[in-house]
Amino acid sequence: MPQSMRTFIGVPLVPGIRDKLVALQQQLAETSGSVKWVEPENLHVTMLFLGEVDAREVLTVCRTVEGVVGALEPFAMRVAGIGCFPNPRRPRTIWAGIEEGSRELIELHTALEQPLMEKGCYRREERAFTPHITLGRVKGESDTRALAEALKLQADWFAGQMTVKEIHVLSSELMKEGPVYTVLSRARLVQAED
Repeated sequence: MPQSMRTFIGVPLVPGIRDKLVALQQQLAETSGSVKWVEPENLHVTMLFLGEVDAREVLTVCRTVEGVVGALEPFAMRVAGIGCFPNPRRPRTIWAGIEEGSRELIELHTALEQPLMEKGCYRREERAFTPHITLGRVKGESDTRALAEALKLQADWFAGQMTVKEIHVLSSELMKEGPVYTVLSRARLVQAED
């Protein structure tokens, strides 16, 4: 077992929403070859990126997440709209937005932060948490005008709605082909039934 694991907490997506995100990635890819697109199986909403976590602390992280999430009720999440960080003139990260459910995700993020900081498993980020799904990252200093225009045309894009029923703790192993995510634990929201 490795000494430490790149670890993060994320919301998994239902297949229908993931399929629409992949179709959008393919459409945007026609405008720019300079984007490294997130692999379909890796699309998710990142709640907290913990970085390198000592392997002995992973169980503590999983139990902490289960304790926080187990006290919350499932909620609706609507995936709609696309944009980029830091701004449309210089897109670096392409994302899909969260409309409904954004407030609940921010509250969940806040609820997870404090106990994980107290256990020494997380350092608060300087920028505010903005719920989104990363679709891709622009490589290098390439011309992104066509991509920026395509993003503007897709401003009203809609992927669908789902119910958030569980949160995953995942590890990320960096490989040549791209990162490989492994689910370390699934924390179900209270009364979450299939």
